Parts: sequence; C-alpha cells; structure tokens
Amino acid sequence: MKFLEKTDKEIIEIANPIWDNLIKTSNTKDYGGFTKDFSSQMLFGANEVELGKQWANNKLLTSLSDKKVVLGCLRRNLHVTILYKQTSNTIPGEFLGRLVLGMEDNEVKVFGATIY
Repeated sequence: MKFLEKTDKEIIEIANPIWDNLIKTSNTKDYGGFTKDFSSQMLFGANEVELGKQWANNKLLTSLSDKKVVLGCLRRNLHVTILYKQTSNTIPGEFLGRLVLGMEDNEVKVFGATIY
C-alpha cells in the first residue's frame, strides 16, 4: 500500500514517533537527532546555525511537553500533514504543531515541521 493511501490511523502510527523525536531533540537542542528524518529539501534549509538561533530565541522550542493530542491528517498532493495540539512545560496555553510527511527514496521523510 502506498503511503498516501494509508488510513489516518496507520499514518499517525508512523508520524507519532517522528513527532516525539522532534520534541525530544528540540528540547535538548540536538541538531543531528532533530534532522535525522528530514528530507533532503528540509536539510537544505535547516542548517545547524539557523536552528541554533531558533532554539536560542524561542523558549517554546526548548520547553515542549511530551504530551500531545493528534487532531487529524490532511492529504495534499504528495504529502500528508498531521496536526497536533501541543503544550509546553513552561509556557501556558496550547499550540498547533504541524508535521508534513512524504516519501523520498522509498522512506517516509519530514518535509515540514512547525509549531505555532
């Protein structure tokens, strides 16, 4: 079965460990761990210096809770976007996490990851 044809449940089972890794490695500012599932396109734009600046200037990115709620999946073209309700260990409120997955070299890769 092709990635885009998987059920939401199957996609979420793939996405959750990737999201969990992004949260853990963002909190510890681990560039290698954070980018390990990135597509080549994402790696091109996510150099270590730029990510270091984001981690230094945005407290949210280094204080994310391991608790999350999956809101759902959106399929568009060659990618699936998984939306998460995310919280922080230090900043009050709820945030929207967005993980975009697709296929590259027969592997599921991250084509986008943001938190608002």
